[in-house]
Amino acid sequence: MSGRFPGTTIEALRPEKGSSRVLFDGIFATGGITLSQVSVMTGLEPYLIQNWVKRGFLTSPQKRVYSRNQFARIIIINMLRESLQLERICSLVDVIGWLSEDTGDDIIGDDELYHMYFDMLVESDIVITDPESVRLAAEKATMSFDEKKPNSRRQLTKILEVMTYAHYASELRSSAEEILSSLK
Repeated sequence: MSGRFPGTTIEALRPEKGSSRVLFDGIFATGGITLSQVSVMTGLEPYLIQNWVKRGFLTSPQKRVYSRNQFARIIIINMLRESLQLERICSLVDVIGWLSEDTGDDIIGDDELYHMYFDMLVESDIVITDPESVRLAAEKATMSFDEKKPNSRRQLTKILEVMTYAHYASELRSSAEEILSSLK
């Protein structure tokens, strides 16, 4: 795992299970956050985030402030956007909502998905070239998941697997770009 929280510009000095929850608790201690704060913490231009709202990838902020779930969705999109199309990322995250349609319960919010993913990264020794390693890490991450709908745990495991591959693909692409830049 790199030295920052995935999808953000925020340094993860001592990443351990629960670190992302502590981070979110600090960020949202006084309520929501503004577009400029989101921009600083993600490295994204404000117009890009506003464009995602206009295109329906993100709900509109309430009274010009973003919630925990909105911020989590922004950083998930940011984390995966170099390797997956925006529509595919949102469809992936929206599977969580589809899983809860029959029960009427929210199975897991975007923020919980992000925390689960972060905890999986810091707790597992994932070998990205070994699909079994990725699958086992995702299964371990969903062990305590309260399955309210049949197969929802399996679906959540698959979502974490896709996030892992897409995130690592983005990281590898960035590394390749840095090396290419140094050749000039």
